[in-house]
Amino acid sequence: MSDDRAPTFVIVPGLRGHVPGHWQTLLERRLANAFEVPRMAEDAPEKLSCAAWVAALERTLASIAGPAVLVAHSAGCAIVAHWARRHERPIHCALLATPPDFETPLPQGYPPLETLARNGWIPMPREPLPFRSVVAASTNDPLARFDAVADLAVRWGSRFVDLGPVGHLNPAAGFGPWPRAEELLRELCGSLDVADDAGAAARGV
Repeated sequence: MSDDRAPTFVIVPGLRGHVPGHWQTLLERRLANAFEVPRMAEDAPEKLSCAAWVAALERTLASIAGPAVLVAHSAGCAIVAHWARRHERPIHCALLATPPDFETPLPQGYPPLETLARNGWIPMPREPLPFRSVVAASTNDPLARFDAVADLAVRWGSRFVDLGPVGHLNPAAGFGPWPRAEELLRELCGSLDVADDAGAAARGV
């Protein structure tokens, strides 16, 4: 039986701290019904715990009565994949933007493989996701090889979108506003209720 209620958009961030100019933050403000999974304090002992992030996502979803749409970026995509392995709540669809390749050593300044393994991030789940999804990948992402992300998309059963050279799709790479997110969400959801903002006319990747 279908649910005719408007979906709630759940923003699933990566492990970064709050960045006011990040496209997820800007998108949350534009969408009519959106909430972000609460971030953890930088000094919180569970900040790198995959299980703690999965539990935070589950608590957020438990507070939503109707359909939910997940909008994940970076490690948020891994959180979604780990959550889907452990929980059965129906999800309307998901946008998974630039998932990292946690099974390959990351650049200096990011957690090493040993830390990621100890905190439950790897191995990355590769089972098909039980909901419609789009994986959007960058051809020059410093945190993931393009072919590795394409393989994840196949294994997850996601539609794969090549974004071109957009780095890690974050302010360091020039994003900022990312209007393509709204386009992809419209394709997934069929429609999108956004705030009336003249800046929305600007096109991006």
